[in-house]
Amino acid sequence: MPLKTIIAVGRYLSDNRINKQGIVILILSTFTFTGCYKFSGDQTIPSYIRIDSIGLNTDYNTEGSNSHNITDAWVYIDDNLIGVFDLPAVVPILKEGPQNIDIRAGIKLNGISSTRVPYPFYKPISFDEYELYPDSVRNMGVISTGYESNLEFAWMEDFEVPGITLEENSTSDTAIKRTSPGDPNAFIDEYSQYSGVVSLAEDKPIWSSTSIKSFPIIKQGSSLLLELDFKTNNYFSVGLLIKDPSQFVKIPLVVANHSDTWKKIYINLGPNVSLHPQGDYYKIVMESQLESGSSKADIYLDNIKLIYFQQ
Repeated sequence: MPLKTIIAVGRYLSDNRINKQGIVILILSTFTFTGCYKFSGDQTIPSYIRIDSIGLNTDYNTEGSNSHNITDAWVYIDDNLIGVFDLPAVVPILKEGPQNIDIRAGIKLNGISSTRVPYPFYKPISFDEYELYPDSVRNMGVISTGYESNLEFAWMEDFEVPGITLEENSTSDTAIKRTSPGDPNAFIDEYSQYSGVVSLAEDKPIWSSTSIKSFPIIKQGSSLLLELDFKTNNYFSVGLLIKDPSQFVKIPLVVANHSDTWKKIYINLGPNVSLHPQGDYYKIVMESQLESGSSKADIYLDNIKLIYFQQ
């Protein structure tokens, strides 16, 4: 069975953590091939596995929602990367017989399609002695991962209880609120009945909020990411407010585009926090301004998580 797209990837960091400087840490080049394939080595006929999708299992009380945006499968045989594959995928492997296979859930870092990484906070999905047969497809179907056990969920906001953990800044003339009961625009699932909503209008066009809680500067090179679900008809930005010994430094990171459906984004904060090792603390900043030509707009947010490995 031919594979239509092969993705060549850079080497994944040996400690499975994101620690390159700058927002974009890993760029994958994609090359499309058609027709026959020539493989090196003695085996010329590959075995195949099929992966339909990768789900996420969570303990809601300690890890929050199981919402995710897993787009790729990073496939390893005996710790060697075979390739990165868009889901659903049929993966060719030049091996046969029992093999040790690890699959890591891949995401688009900062919402950028060309910046794909295995999400460092999701566990690898392991199959020991998984039997492969040349010129045959073994269907794994839907497989699932979970969060690593040694994580710090420093901030979680799901808007399910009163008392929102974002506060407006002095420049803001509108505030984030909980949705009304039964609002069809809210993020609704087994555990979620409410979302946060920011309403912009001509007489209230500016929103600027920071997390009420401040967070300690983590050690350089550590993975630090913000997860966020959103639905919006107005652009908004997410960034950092870092307290250095002598000043506050505001760093815009990501601008979220319009989406009439709920989307998940994973925002890489680590490199920018690492640039301020002497900082006292940082906060998360979210801001927006009513777009020109619009008379009103709504920004919906949910399932905010700030995560890093335990220090």
